Amino acid sequence: MSEKVRPFVKWAGGKGSLIPQLNNFYPYELKNGIIERYIEPFVGGGAVLIDILQKYKVQEAYAFDINMDLINSYHVIKNNVEELITNLKQMETQYLELGQEERKDYFYRIRDKYNNYILKENEQNVQRAVQFIYLNRTCFNGLYRVNKAGKFNVPVGSYKNPTICDEENLRNLSKLIQNVQFQYGDYSRSMEYVTENTFVYFDPPYRPLNVTSGFTSYTKEDFNDDNQKELAVFYRNLNERNAKLMLSNSNPKNINKEDTFFDNIYQGFHIDEIQASRMINANSNGRGKISEILVTNYDV
Repeated sequence: MSEKVRPFVKWAGGKGSLIPQLNNFYPYELKNGIIERYIEPFVGGGAVLIDILQKYKVQEAYAFDINMDLINSYHVIKNNVEELITNLKQMETQYLELGQEERKDYFYRIRDKYNNYILKENEQNVQRAVQFIYLNRTCFNGLYRVNKAGKFNVPVGSYKNPTICDEENLRNLSKLIQNVQFQYGDYSRSMEYVTENTFVYFDPPYRPLNVTSGFTSYTKEDFNDDNQKELAVFYRNLNERNAKLMLSNSNPKNINKEDTFFDNIYQGFHIDEIQASRMINANSNGRGKISEILVTNYDV
């Protein structure tokens, strides 16, 4: 595909800016066409999935997430992109014609509709995907966050001319993901698909560097240290299948050089550092280059 495809949604911890660095850590077997299957147990915005599908010949791909609306949107983009585009363009036209106060009213009406509808697990709902993308494109900071009740609670943003319907990118993404199987569920559901000729990339909710930097609520469930340890056990189990594994997470040593949490739970694997631009506390002065870790079960 001649034009670069981008994620259709903004996502907390998205990997778009890190792709050039992550490329250096992809396994040799993927780059040389030996890997037949690619799996993402936490697909999120899908930046790495999109990158790999554009660069390498992967016969099969599987992507999982516990955000049902996200999976619904991937299904709609894959199977019904033209109807999605038609509805999104209509919504974009309506929204951009409104004044600032009218836009606020419009946003909260859509948010209420979104929160009052319960999506079913195997449902493919175009209108729901339209609302999901609209809210992501017009809410504050493009942030997707829900409360403990599972309700989307981000306020309206103040964008002057937001692109709600990125028509060309949606079509290109639809073509790209035709051989991807998207499934709603947690990372453990990926196990049955992992074989020796598989590359698995884990991008779980990051371990918070401090109290104010914690952001794992893109679903109503949290992801605490016990969950991180359970994931490390799962990682070891997949390692026994001789699959190629790569995992991203925060680096606690940005804050505390003595914090060996990840060294302990991923002992015996390769742990490398990459540089990322992240906000490490609520104060904007906390923005800047910090390191993140990559755990691999192979030599780079």
